[in-house]
Amino acid sequence: MELRHLRYFVAIAEEGSFTRAAERLWVAQPGLSTQIRRLESELGVQLFERHTRGVDLTDAGELFLERARTALAAADAARSTGHDLEEGLVGSVRLGIVAGAGWPGTSALLGHFGRARPAVELTVVEAYGGTLLRDLRDGRLDAMIAPSEFGSAELRRVRLGREPWLVLAAPGHRLAGSGPVAAPELEGQRLVVTGHRDGAGYDRLVADTLGALGVTAALERGGPGPALLAAVTAGDALALTTTPDAAIGGVVARIITPVRRVEFALFWRDETPAPALTELIRCAEARAGAPRRMLAAVA
Repeated sequence: MELRHLRYFVAIAEEGSFTRAAERLWVAQPGLSTQIRRLESELGVQLFERHTRGVDLTDAGELFLERARTALAAADAARSTGHDLEEGLVGSVRLGIVAGAGWPGTSALLGHFGRARPAVELTVVEAYGGTLLRDLRDGRLDAMIAPSEFGSAELRRVRLGREPWLVLAAPGHRLAGSGPVAAPELEGQRLVVTGHRDGAGYDRLVADTLGALGVTAALERGGPGPALLAAVTAGDALALTTTPDAAIGGVVARIITPVRRVEFALFWRDETPAPALTELIRCAEARAGAPRRMLAAVA
């Protein structure tokens, strides 16, 4: 049995006539009749009742019509796989998101991409920058969103935008007010960093920012993983971030003045990325210039 036999059968069933089906299919009627007889012989059932006005489906023919249509639809879907892959309509993307200093536009970007390419499987991994860089170079990730300083010459990039540093403070801390925090207010404060080998990129950004502001602070290692900001939520220390979403459990995010910003980019490794990743890159390029309102304070 071949797919063409199923197409012949469905055409005859829909037209109710061998003659009209032959015209629709652009095949000779005698050849069409021969193919259907062979199909009936292979199935061991009669599919059509022939009469002078055309043909009617037998009970077996009715059942076979439903199954033939299902098989043809599956074949058409399978045939489109190559096209869908080439157009980035299907596939998978493994994306890394750097912890600590994140791009606030990430959620909007991924939401837009998900709506534009719902059949693409997107896996998101959040980890320290050093971990993500290794995974990207070794092929365990397809791309990552990180501060531009985390990149290197062998990685391609799309610049996403520049975001201001925010200071995180628990409600009971004296800096948990509203509006901007003046840089001198950070002098002598305890600030949480990762203290982890793979978090060195974030830690360096924090230290460089404080240096540029002329601030001397005590940098202290935070807890592991989700416990990184435990000292902040307890009111014992502060932290710097670019992501207002980090303000959880009543922690307040306040912008620092004078404003210092971090530039973010989408990085990938391959010179010719897979189509699904190419579509994510296009989405990133389209959203990179979208205007964003500067945050004054988030409670």
